[in-house]
Amino acid sequence: MTRNIRSTQAPGTRTTLVTGGTGKTGRRVAERLAARGLPVRIGSRSGEPAFAWEDPATWEAALDGVGAVYIAYYPDLGFPGALGTVGEFSRFAVSRGARRLVLLSGRGEEGARAAERAVQDSGADWTVVRASWFNQNFSESFFLDPVLSGELVLPTGDAVEPFVDADDVADVAVAALTDDEHSGRVHELSGPRLLSFHDVAAELSAATGREVRYTPVGLDEYRAALREDGLPAEFADLFGLILDGRNAHLVDGVQQVLGRPPRDFGEFVREAAATGVWSP
Repeated sequence: MTRNIRSTQAPGTRTTLVTGGTGKTGRRVAERLAARGLPVRIGSRSGEPAFAWEDPATWEAALDGVGAVYIAYYPDLGFPGALGTVGEFSRFAVSRGARRLVLLSGRGEEGARAAERAVQDSGADWTVVRASWFNQNFSESFFLDPVLSGELVLPTGDAVEPFVDADDVADVAVAALTDDEHSGRVHELSGPRLLSFHDVAAELSAATGREVRYTPVGLDEYRAALREDGLPAEFADLFGLILDGRNAHLVDGVQQVLGRPPRDFGEFVREAAATGVWSP
């Protein structure tokens, strides 16, 4: 049974700023808050007012009248400069009246842990949502083009990851934004199964009705490919996090917060395939 969440924010109260409000989790968080009748501001370059992590001059207007913030830093908390930016933003948000900060973090990332501490030291009522890699990476971002091409070329060897669904992450984040029960807590989230990229390719192949191969490569080769595509080479370092097995175990954060099991990767793949997102 899903627990009844006692909301501390009613319609007409202060706004929630959702940074990354057009991204995988931010978009879902904003939609859920709006569906409850809660005032939401999208934090993005195209938002009104505009918000950009790299431009602190945009922060004040975005935070005007804001009581809570969902912090989804782009490109990743482990990237150079993320700690300083997130720490400065968190302190500034509190100084402008934001009481609650909910940080999207990554499992097993030392850089992310440092950013978590910066948010925790900001003076806000904080919650950390520490998530595994998203199912939706295969349908909305990093891995979409490789799936469409029929080959995932990645430096992940035979490592396994408990992919979590972005909808589950959003549901947990909304609970943290609207219920005092989650203040001062770290919620670590995973899906219900450990999957290798061989497994992922097999499930994608079955759901799409065409072959999707997985080809493992070395980290250096992958870094070179990222540079060639004009992408930050630091993305390769994120793959190194799963190669040492640090995240190769399941956690029960989704069940603990939402009172239901996390969505399975197989269910996600079947539903995504039905939308035509992977149709050639």
